[in-house]
Amino acid sequence: MTFVKIGAVAVAAALAAYPGMAQNAASEPTRAAQAAAAANLPDEGTRDADFSMRGFLATRSEPVITGAGGKPVWNLAAYAFVDGPAPATVHPSLWRHMRHLKHHGLYRVTDNVWQVRGFDLSNMTIVRGATGWIVIDPLTSVETAQAAMELVNATLGQRPVSAVIYSHSHADHFGGVRGVVDPTEVAAGRTQVIAPHGFMEEATSENVMAGGAMMRRAA
Repeated sequence: MTFVKIGAVAVAAALAAYPGMAQNAASEPTRAAQAAAAANLPDEGTRDADFSMRGFLATRSEPVITGAGGKPVWNLAAYAFVDGPAPATVHPSLWRHMRHLKHHGLYRVTDNVWQVRGFDLSNMTIVRGATGWIVIDPLTSVETAQAAMELVNATLGQRPVSAVIYSHSHADHFGGVRGVVDPTEVAAGRTQVIAPHGFMEEATSENVMAGGAMMRRAA
């Protein structure tokens, strides 16, 4: 499980290297372009809103997920600002889209398959297996993954985690694994952790070589 620590350290180092960047005001040409786009947006109707909430079952009553010392790790209510009008710095169609992405909670996908959405950068998928939960992509941090798993068990019934699957080597798809499994259960063979071939190399090399660029893009 050392690869989890390596990936988390790489991401943390990149984040520390690039603090929040100052945002410039929109130029007049940008303002004009955004206003024109807003005037020509098609009628949204209710289809996308219905899709974004389809299968919703439950979410946390407390929006802030905290870590050591009570420090906030993730705030489910942080994107409530998108309910307001789009600023001139953001394309209105992207702002509209974000209103649907801000929803969070546990969703039923199909028989025996659920997702926890909005608890982190990625979504955590849960499959009901024969001997327990199969968790696919356990988010970025231990705290958010643990909160997601608590919601699953509280809503669907308590079951052990029998397997964890990493779909790929981005940190938001494996970094929270210790929030859903006990390392002693993994060592004893009672919980399987399944990753693609070459996962360790990809998880470390990508964060070392591309982490800085990704953080600048995300800032």
